[in-house]
Amino acid sequence: MEKKLSFSSSLVIGVMLFALFFGAGNLIFPAELGQLAGTHTWKAMLGFLFTGVGLPFLGILAIGFSGSKDLQDLASRIHPVYALLFTSILYLTIGPFFAAPRTGAVAFDIGVAPFLNGFPIALARFLFTVVFFGISMWLSLNPAKIVDRIGKLLSPMIIILLIGLIAMTIFKPMGVIQNAQIPYTDGAFFTGFLKGYNTMDALASLVFGIIVIKAVQSMGITDKKQILKATIKTGFVAAGFLAIIYLGIAYLGAASVESIGYVNSGGAVLSETASYYFGSVGFVLLGIVIMLACLTTAIGLMTACGEYFHSIIPVISYKGFVVIFSTFCLAVANFGLANIINFSLPVLVLLYPLAMVLILLTFTGPLFHQSKLVYQMATATAFLVSSIEALVKFYSLVDHPLPNWISAINKAYLHYIPYYAEGIGWLIPVLVVTVILSLAVVLSNKNSNKNRIRV
Repeated sequence: MEKKLSFSSSLVIGVMLFALFFGAGNLIFPAELGQLAGTHTWKAMLGFLFTGVGLPFLGILAIGFSGSKDLQDLASRIHPVYALLFTSILYLTIGPFFAAPRTGAVAFDIGVAPFLNGFPIALARFLFTVVFFGISMWLSLNPAKIVDRIGKLLSPMIIILLIGLIAMTIFKPMGVIQNAQIPYTDGAFFTGFLKGYNTMDALASLVFGIIVIKAVQSMGITDKKQILKATIKTGFVAAGFLAIIYLGIAYLGAASVESIGYVNSGGAVLSETASYYFGSVGFVLLGIVIMLACLTTAIGLMTACGEYFHSIIPVISYKGFVVIFSTFCLAVANFGLANIINFSLPVLVLLYPLAMVLILLTFTGPLFHQSKLVYQMATATAFLVSSIEALVKFYSLVDHPLPNWISAINKAYLHYIPYYAEGIGWLIPVLVVTVILSLAVVLSNKNSNKNRIRV
């Protein structure tokens, strides 16, 4: 008889997965969205949930569905060299370059900065991040205990504390939800869709999927069908918690404007809201939530990055990579949250379409017989569009005029490609290329089979 994952085990692994996803961006971006989207909050959140919950869920399932041993194995369906480059860049993006340092930066800005009272902020940030990434490094050096440490202890505390704050905003609203502000006045769905990129969860899902599968296998589940079913169950648990918390935080932000006004970041929204309801105790409560959420994410990212880079560069040990990456995170975190978020945008605009195409092709692959041609051309199409979008973002970020060739291509894309202006110009071209090539592959296979029968 095939062994199945019990309900309690599904819940534990699902909550662990939720904790790995739920970190810095997951707290600040929905709050900021709620404030600015106002009466359009639910439209904007529909888009945000698509990229912030739906895609991560599909990413987890894609790993289980594909039967691949890891992301690089899955991406090798395109090309081995592409697989190595894509996987390495993705790990660095969700690891030491952006997402992992952001956890420490957010934890400091919301959990510590309000208590400084004139203490030098640069020195305080440095001291805090030394402690923060020191703890993260220590816990990451023992990844076998990740389920117990995160799933059974820290995650329930995060959920309870956040639900308590959200419950106060529901039963004792801070005010009437205000009208939507730019950029949510028009195209709220697409704006929310792109905001979901900032969580980086769809990218992380292609990494965390392996952690889930290993956790399932450690409980004695070895049959591929049961592993997939267990992955679906745990994915639903994580996605459910994420959706509930996201919606709650977005509502919190939308209802806060009348009392605290428009503030400059999602972190400030949470701080002011906690202070409104709980006074000075609110700051302490929020600080605990922030640190727990960010710490759990940092641990998951360091664990995943250490394991991957040790697998491709075995001369450096797993522990060595954890130490290197933790030190790098410490340095990057001290550049400040705003800089980390801004400079991550061009990279996300490039990587997200490539990740989404890989997820899409993983599920539809059987229809076109896993043809490498379809994988390669669909990916190349997404890259040709998203790379220009990324370059436009980068030049805008550094306040430098676009080179003529980029400007010309960008104008052509705006004129000819549907939804390019909304930020998802890659979608229609990829679908067209995928459908046409898939039909060609299927027809070619049918003709080959007919010729064999005649012979």
